[in-house]
Amino acid sequence: MKCRRVPLEAEVVKYEIGQGLEDGFELWTDVLTKRWIVTDGLVKITKENGSVVCPYISHRRGHTFIQEGDYIIIDSDGTKHVCGGDKIFHRYEPVE
Repeated sequence: MKCRRVPLEAEVVKYEIGQGLEDGFELWTDVLTKRWIVTDGLVKITKENGSVVCPYISHRRGHTFIQEGDYIIIDSDGTKHVCGGDKIFHRYEPVE
């Protein structure tokens, strides 16, 4: 069966540190040693105590770490997604 995704309105926000869009942070050292992901381009934040952390969005499959230039999509039901800046406007179009 073929299906078409049901259109729904979502808020699209370019990720910037300090906006509170992320669901949490993980230590950079844990990302490097415990995750099977490509770490190039991940946002890294140095905290006052010197530790380096990476922000992420939580979802039912786990965490998606935020990379430089990513956008956060917030669906009308509050569900969050991460989308790269290179794909965001191929998937979402501005609504007046």
